[in-house]
Amino acid sequence: MQWTLVIPLKPLARAKSRLSDTAGDGVRPGLALAFAQDTVAAALACPAVKHVAVVTDDPLAGRELAALGAGIVPDEPRGGLNAALAHAAAVVRSTRPDSALAALNADLPALRPLELARVLDAAAEFPRAFLADAAAIGTTLLAARKDAELSPAFGPDSRARHRASGAAELALTGVDSVRQDVDTGDDLRAALALGVGPRTAAAAARLLIPGQ
Repeated sequence: MQWTLVIPLKPLARAKSRLSDTAGDGVRPGLALAFAQDTVAAALACPAVKHVAVVTDDPLAGRELAALGAGIVPDEPRGGLNAALAHAAAVVRSTRPDSALAALNADLPALRPLELARVLDAAAEFPRAFLADAAAIGTTLLAARKDAELSPAFGPDSRARHRASGAAELALTGVDSVRQDVDTGDDLRAALALGVGPRTAAAAARLLIPGQ
């Protein structure tokens, strides 16, 4: 099964506010862009992925991610994360009605293409499926086969919300790079320990991170 991934990215100036203990206001936008670039590059290298669509209104992010090969979908609803994902899913389905869809976080800088392929292969067994994040509270990937709606429920406690919505939780091991999103300094250190992509590595090298 070939997948189209939908990756939401808020304007860089507002991204990653919870990293304030590790990265200052002048650094966080560049760090958020680096996360997204490494995530998109790894997703496009995944053998199960045919297309990547990034939902963003940020002009710099749009240019940089389009240069990697992603399609850019404007966040026309401007109604929050789930509205943006539902809008992007509708746009993708209007042009690729037979495509399986998966929403993927933009902050997975350690993402490995083959681990992502394992997750998508497992998700293909269910109409809708999701992968919990490393903290076992949130969600890093929500998938829907071509005959199912994505019905995103991201936000606080999204693991419980996606489970309650009827999506199957994927109980996979050995896919840490797909689970490790980055919201805090501790998350960033965990991602660095896994091994991040080149853009995040370069951006992180400019930070003073204890234990790095």
